[in-house]
Amino acid sequence: MPSTAHLLAFAAASLILILIPGPSNLFVVGRALTYGRRKAVLTAVGNSLGEFAAAALVAVGLGTLVQQSALVFNVVKYAGAAYLVYLGVKAFRERGRLLGGLEPERPDAVPVFEGFLVGVLNPKTVLFFLAMLPQFVDPAAGSPVTQMLVLGAVFSLIACACDSLAGLAASTARGWFESPKARRAFGAAGGVSMIGLGVAAAAGERA
Repeated sequence: MPSTAHLLAFAAASLILILIPGPSNLFVVGRALTYGRRKAVLTAVGNSLGEFAAAALVAVGLGTLVQQSALVFNVVKYAGAAYLVYLGVKAFRERGRLLGGLEPERPDAVPVFEGFLVGVLNPKTVLFFLAMLPQFVDPAAGSPVTQMLVLGAVFSLIACACDSLAGLAASTARGWFESPKARRAFGAAGGVSMIGLGVAAAAGERA
């Protein structure tokens, strides 16, 4: 297990990075604007699980493939970008079903799974964990793999809490506008924001 000092330092660094607006919280906000509070929180849970999966890949060594291979990086990047665009187009097309306050009926597992895919298919998340996790591992504190998994779980929990709060705030703002036209406009804005995130992800380069 990481020492208490390492855990606190990593948690503080993670909180600062998570609070900077980025693809994760903007994606959750877009879902909140389109589908409302419940779907936004479920998306945040799924996204955090995907981020933990990325941390696990780094912990067992597979993350180096993304770092060292331009082909692997681009495959993951474009797959994630295409999925974001797909979700954005889907949300934009479903905006008509939001008229009168109607929301598409889907099992709760669907937004969780969608959020998971977005989280794990972000190669920059893998690169972030490759850069950050080893700095907070104490060789004298036990298995490095276990320590990195614990640190990844800490990051994911903080991200889930912060993204959920962002989604709740966005859905509250959405709830202030009860007219069908306003709800449809929010749905369209959420879809367009996700499409924009996908395009930006596809255009991004490795840091």
